[in-house]
Amino acid sequence: MIRVGIDIGGTFTDLVAVDDEAGKIFTVKVRSTPRFPEIGFREALERLLKNSNYAGGRIGVIIHVGTIGTNLFLGQLGLEKPKVCLITTKGFKDVIEIGRQNRPRLYDVYFTRPSPLVPRQHRLEVNERTAADGSVLTEVREEELQETLSRLREINPDSLVICFLNSYANPHNEEIVKNFMVSRLNIPVFTSYEVDPEHREYERFSTTVVNAVLAPVVSRYINSARKGLETLSIDAPLYIMSSAGGIVDSEEVVARPIVSVESGPAAGVVGASQLSSILGLDRVISLDMGGTTAKAGAVINGKPLVASEMVVGGEVHMGRVIGGTGYPVRVPTIDLAEVSAGGGTIAWVDAAGVLRVGPMSAGADPGPACYGRGGDKPTVTDANLLLGRLGALLGGEMEVYPDMAMQAVKQLADSAGLEVEDACWTILNLANLKMAKAVNLVTLERGLDPRDFTLMAFGGAGPMHAAELAEYLGIDTVVIPPHPGLFSALGLLTTDMRYDFVRGYVSVLDDLTAEKIEEMFRELEDAAVEKLASRGLDPSRGRYTRSMDMRYFGQGYELEITVGRPFNLRDALKNFTDRHRAVYGYTHEGSKVEVTALRLSANYPVEKLNLEDLDDSEDSRRDAARTAYFKDGWVETEIMDKKSVKSEMKGPLIIEEKDTTVVVPPGWHVRKVNASSLLLRRSA
Repeated sequence: MIRVGIDIGGTFTDLVAVDDEAGKIFTVKVRSTPRFPEIGFREALERLLKNSNYAGGRIGVIIHVGTIGTNLFLGQLGLEKPKVCLITTKGFKDVIEIGRQNRPRLYDVYFTRPSPLVPRQHRLEVNERTAADGSVLTEVREEELQETLSRLREINPDSLVICFLNSYANPHNEEIVKNFMVSRLNIPVFTSYEVDPEHREYERFSTTVVNAVLAPVVSRYINSARKGLETLSIDAPLYIMSSAGGIVDSEEVVARPIVSVESGPAAGVVGASQLSSILGLDRVISLDMGGTTAKAGAVINGKPLVASEMVVGGEVHMGRVIGGTGYPVRVPTIDLAEVSAGGGTIAWVDAAGVLRVGPMSAGADPGPACYGRGGDKPTVTDANLLLGRLGALLGGEMEVYPDMAMQAVKQLADSAGLEVEDACWTILNLANLKMAKAVNLVTLERGLDPRDFTLMAFGGAGPMHAAELAEYLGIDTVVIPPHPGLFSALGLLTTDMRYDFVRGYVSVLDDLTAEKIEEMFRELEDAAVEKLASRGLDPSRGRYTRSMDMRYFGQGYELEITVGRPFNLRDALKNFTDRHRAVYGYTHEGSKVEVTALRLSANYPVEKLNLEDLDDSEDSRRDAARTAYFKDGWVETEIMDKKSVKSEMKGPLIIEEKDTTVVVPPGWHVRKVNASSLLLRRSA
């Protein structure tokens, strides 16, 4: 059986295929087609079948990630937001527009909130009410539903959302309305108790609305991808990586597209978590520097850090999306910070004559100036090329044009009053500075010291910047994984299936609530067993992990704390206290502790790639040596392929691989380690 991982990025679409029987691995890298990502998806598969001489029927499974969900909220051309209607409790139809009262820019009198995803004329009210304790005060009437149905038929929406006050405590009224509408309308219907059954009505409403907006677009894309498989005679199941780092079946993504809205950046962190376990590294920072952006994540004891909430479609500042500028979504998501520091990120000079890098990117088309595809803006890739750090691309398959890079950077340098080499060196340092801020967000912001971590760098551009970025952060060790330029696609083949479940429950923790909590956890486990069985999986093979959202009584926000099975109140309180001290630096001894949500992760083991079995060394040497620029100036630098790294070697050194280039600066050493990886260490 051949297992395939496909990662659609902003610049390139990467494919990694593993033939278990022959023990072979195939890699493909093609240009992305941002407006129609399914074209790049199909082209990568076509290239695989051509290069391997395999028939489509030999492919047994395809695991895929893309950015169509994110792109929809960023206003990508060719993607139009579907028409959505909302049915809600009378008097609460403006919840999604009022939102929270936090202002992302406190003194900006011109700031406007993002437009609601459901316009006011498409928000319909019904007279119902459920109390905070779950008791039904007013049940919805069928006569009112008939009137609502008539209005819906006039609007003719693409999908329908049902969000009632306090429905997380009792979904009775939402169930009545859903059953009524499903039997009479031929559109997807989503209820908040199924999508996000937690407290805080704004976040619950927003999550459910975002899910409904995504559903028609994601459904069309999945269907288009499946048709592409049919044209290639591929009859393999299509799986998608979730934002939490597990894989789910495509039917789950069609029903709950929010589970994969940020799946693209997650794959590399998942691969980093497996490799960290193989290499015996307890703390790893993953850095994925591609053509458009750089993403940083943290892995501790082989597990990526996961956040329970994110914002889509908002403004990014210093690596994080600013609250209040987008739409909150409560779904488990690998904790990542993303900055505009990719190979295609454009350098420019502002009105004050200061050189800047980003946030605009040359993308896949036209790309950096050196690609020779019409781009005339200087980028990070152009700077690396002119400083001698970059030679051939894709093992020589893709030609680069130094004269075009020089022309673009020369104009920039003149505007900034710099020499070309100084402008290039400044571009690289500014890109590294941005990536350092992303690393600090996933470490310092979480109470972690980046100096205690190993930096694992991948992506097409990551290994070129890794060592100098590590120096800036005070990190002494860098790991370059196998196939670094395609490592996110590789990571898709290293993880298990994962389904997440949540239940809102707001109560002070004591002996009585402990019994109730154990009962609710068992109900969540029953739901997980039912889910796995419905997918044809053996529930007894599943691994179930429990966690809870906890806070001191009176606090506004929670920490997610892992708890045992069966639930032990004393252990849960100790784990919360320890975590609170690590994150905030203090505890409230003697204060009551409150639970707000219960979470269950069901992980199902599948056959996956063991990175330790890989050997990605290829002969790709082009030059014996060339001059390259480092902090002390131009230095004669040896150029070699990965196979030539026989023992520990001293920098300066450049290792050219087919999918990336590894830069070992002066003062660093490099050697091979397990899993066909490179280990860089800073000299004492």
